[in-house]
Amino acid sequence: MNESTQSIIRETARASAEGRIHFGQVIAQLVSAGVESYSADFRAHRTAYYLPDGQILDVPLDMPKVAIANDFDAQALQAAIRGAQRGEVMYPEFKRLSCAAGCVGYMVWIAGRHVTYFGRRGETHIEKFPD
Repeated sequence: MNESTQSIIRETARASAEGRIHFGQVIAQLVSAGVESYSADFRAHRTAYYLPDGQILDVPLDMPKVAIANDFDAQALQAAIRGAQRGEVMYPEFKRLSCAAGCVGYMVWIAGRHVTYFGRRGETHIEKFPD
């Protein structure tokens, strides 16, 4: 993976973690870097970015000091997602709300235009990108 691509990914991750950009901006910047998909693992505190040619970049994920709830609450998770879609909830708060809803991580399918969220027992919630 070339340095330019790595730089775009790392800066996008940093800006998102600091609450400076919203999800739509994250996606636009990652598309410009050629990212096909990415996964965030709240338990491992890492995000992996995948390129179509098989290259992967792992980036540490700063997580809030909150426990991940045992039960998966899809409605609470959807409320956090809707807040993020409206630009009212930025990533630092989204992570807190997602953990409270029992989300252990998610996979963003940029090419497929949806996100799959995961609970501790394999529960899933699929959220299509808004048009």
